[in-house]
Amino acid sequence: MAILDSKGRLFGKINLLDLGAALVTLLVIFVILSTFLSSLGLAQIGEKIVPIEVDLVVRGLNVRDPEQLFNNGLKKGGKTNVIIRNQPYGGAIEIKSVQLLPRTVNVFQPDGTVKELPDPKTNNFSTDLLITLDGKAKSTESGPVLGSSKVKIGMPFELEGYNYNFNATVIDIRLKDK
Repeated sequence: MAILDSKGRLFGKINLLDLGAALVTLLVIFVILSTFLSSLGLAQIGEKIVPIEVDLVVRGLNVRDPEQLFNNGLKKGGKTNVIIRNQPYGGAIEIKSVQLLPRTVNVFQPDGTVKELPDPKTNNFSTDLLITLDGKAKSTESGPVLGSSKVKIGMPFELEGYNYNFNATVIDIRLKDK
């Protein structure tokens, strides 16, 4: 018995064109299923989830009354929505601390030294803040991943809440091992 007969059938039973079409169909189904499963996160078995603290600095936030901002949303123990590179984090993240930074200016002294003194402007609506966020991140070889975005020093974060929406910059990242 020949492997291929005169009609192009394998072992006299299976047409080669039908076999090729079936293999292509199985390959397409496999690609679709693997893409679907990886989007669900089921294919990411070896990832380690660790607690993360991210320090953010906000420079020159124009706000009339910072205390009202702190009382109505941006406060320790509260939650805020984070957007990293135009990608939402996927829920609210906890605010560990909010610290109002003093506005200072460098003043040269007669002996040539420089002192940092409080800014004498009293009608300035510009505020500087140091904010620490506390959440969970995936630990990868290339750094922590918060939501679906890598977190690096210098990255802009957009913080959004009930009565605020402003940008901040990452100045420190601390991963805590469980």
